[in-house]
Amino acid sequence: MSIVILAIESSCDETAASVCADGNILSNYIANQKVHEQYGGVVPELASRAHMQNIIPVVDTALKTAGCGLNDISATAFTQSPGLIGSLLVGAQFAKSLSLALNKPLLAVHHMQAHVLANLIAEPKPSFPFLCLTVSGGHTQIVLCESPINMKVIGETIDDAAGEAFDKSAKLIGLPYPAGPLIDKYAQLGNPDRFKFPEPQVAGLDFSFSGLKTSILYFLQNAGTSNIYKEEFMATEDEKKKFIDDNLNDICASIQHRIITILLNKLKKASVQTGITDICIAGGVSANSGLRKAFSEMGEKHKWRTFIPAFEYCTDNAAMIAITAYYKFLENDFADLSVSSSARAEW
Repeated sequence: MSIVILAIESSCDETAASVCADGNILSNYIANQKVHEQYGGVVPELASRAHMQNIIPVVDTALKTAGCGLNDISATAFTQSPGLIGSLLVGAQFAKSLSLALNKPLLAVHHMQAHVLANLIAEPKPSFPFLCLTVSGGHTQIVLCESPINMKVIGETIDDAAGEAFDKSAKLIGLPYPAGPLIDKYAQLGNPDRFKFPEPQVAGLDFSFSGLKTSILYFLQNAGTSNIYKEEFMATEDEKKKFIDDNLNDICASIQHRIITILLNKLKKASVQTGITDICIAGGVSANSGLRKAFSEMGEKHKWRTFIPAFEYCTDNAAMIAITAYYKFLENDFADLSVSSSARAEW
């Protein structure tokens, strides 16, 4: 008998649903929320309201695309944590209600674990054990994966995430939200060696991006004359704007290059320490073309087997929740209706 999972993802501002049968994704539907663009970032209250409006049509579309009805479902799954608590609660309560109404098992999924397992959705797939660099707006981690349900974070950011570094840098440059993809776009036209930004010296496999963001702030305030705060270097707003306009491609390329080298230098260190050469990337920032290219090139240089999810499985989506729930189902790792959503739950 097939194991059919209906999965719901609502951790931030995408309402998503997916149907998975025996580990094969049959549908993966996402409704985006445009309302946040005018505010320059996600507004939590507006996000939770939009989820309530979107969730029924999104689930209905996912089921119809998969050719399934509610009676075909073996279990319902949802993102339990981390994320915006109001957004998480919408998905959790909907999944719990379906579980109760259908008398089917319930599966609670950790969002970051799901990002890692997005690499198991389609061939080719990594072999266990493997390493995964998960990079998103809220997280930057190196994860050692022994099995689909046995993972350990061996390195993580001590302050800001790489995705936040992209977003905050873009905001400083004056790019509109969501700006991460725009940095990637302009970077492809620029010289990554034109401007130099420091690489944080952090022990072990941990990351840091707060100092880099500060360096970029002073660099732009000083119209490229210095990465250090000195009052005599401060440019006028007109001088700053002209410098950015005249050098936009090179600025974006140089910022992106430094963020990528910080990520990959730690990943290389993790491979050496563990001896593992099956290596993946995942998370929203793994959709960045510069990171994908540099990661593949590093893999060729060091004879790694490298794996990158398809673009549709990099950003927040329900297919990654479904594939994770499928492996939890195989282990009888079910949740009960008392399970709580959490904005910042650990693995």
